[in-house]
Amino acid sequence: MKTKNRWLIALSAVGIHLSIGSVYAWSVFTKPLQHEMGWGLKEISLTFSLAILFLGLSAAFLGHFVEKFGPRAAGTLSAVFFGTGVAGAGLAIQLESLMLLYFFYGMIAGIGLGVGYITPVSTLVKWFPDRRGLATGLAIMGFGFAAMIASPIMNFLIENYGISNTFYILGACYFVIIFCSAQYLAPPKQGWIPKGMQSTGKTSGNVKLKEDLRQLTANEAVKTREFWALWLMLFINITCGIAILAVASPMAQELVGMSAAGAATMVGVMGLFNGGGRIVWATISDYIGRPNVYTLFFALQVVAFFLLPNLTVGLLFSITVYLIMTCYGGGFSSIPAYIGDLFGTKQLGAIHGYILTAWAAAGLAGPIFVSWVRETTGSYQGTLVIFSGIFVLALAVSLLIRLDIRKLREANEKQMVKNAG
Repeated sequence: MKTKNRWLIALSAVGIHLSIGSVYAWSVFTKPLQHEMGWGLKEISLTFSLAILFLGLSAAFLGHFVEKFGPRAAGTLSAVFFGTGVAGAGLAIQLESLMLLYFFYGMIAGIGLGVGYITPVSTLVKWFPDRRGLATGLAIMGFGFAAMIASPIMNFLIENYGISNTFYILGACYFVIIFCSAQYLAPPKQGWIPKGMQSTGKTSGNVKLKEDLRQLTANEAVKTREFWALWLMLFINITCGIAILAVASPMAQELVGMSAAGAATMVGVMGLFNGGGRIVWATISDYIGRPNVYTLFFALQVVAFFLLPNLTVGLLFSITVYLIMTCYGGGFSSIPAYIGDLFGTKQLGAIHGYILTAWAAAGLAGPIFVSWVRETTGSYQGTLVIFSGIFVLALAVSLLIRLDIRKLREANEKQMVKNAG
């Protein structure tokens, strides 16, 4: 059987992530729903929160489905759930039922989100053993940039066809894109190595193929200290990043006196750095290693969060926030490759799904925590200093996990020498 083109596999992954990533454009529906349905901001925002919650839960529970039935079946399942959930939201609007909206968009589409998120990523890691960071960064970059593409399209559809019909159209389109993309997804044959690496062990870009430290199942991985170290690092990175996303505009206006228009512009540009950071940091990780990238993330953010409340110039404040956003996005795109390095590709999709429960937890914890500290202290300054301290913990974890990695490598080398002897 002819070997598939791995770059077309990557393109298929981007197609899926561009579709499901449109969930981040949910705020486009806020004002139209308030105006037409009379629902409050909290009720409408809960729809998005439920979708992210079910993303994390379904990624955890359906990771084994991805491994057992393969990426094509899992991608098709994502198309059915996400397409049905989005189209079902149109029915909910037509029937003026908030509960039905929660069910279709929050739960059904949320399940499609979780399966669709992990499916192409676990496949790409297997197709790009030499450039795991680049490959997963491409797909997850699509998730980060999706809102920028979807927002104007959604606005156009709402203005010309109404909210309900917009959901019907989007549901049908997303189903077709995800379904078609999923049909090309397939894992490589056992023992497959990229062309040009069979004899040299290196690609044209001089990236050396490294052996995974071990090959573990998902249930074996969760019993290791390294798994929980990755979970905690991702949780802290996402919690603090989401918190900044939730309050960036009022925080900029309060701390540096930025105008409402200037703060809105800053928030818009943050999306570019969030998406761009996913591909840039993930690619860098192929050259300097995932442990170095995560240590760098946290070292930079310890300083950035400490500086933010002391900055008085709007431009410097914006640049610092943009740096934080690149680390926030880079954390998402670098984690699948890190999982592959530590636990192998045997059940990478299932392990990735378990790790993503950190996203679900952080999605709830981040905005609530920053709001609570703001109300308690009366200022965002205290919040930022606390976050800087939390990143010191993350930095310590990123250094400690290196000790485990070193021990595992030494044990592998001893075993190789023993086998050779």
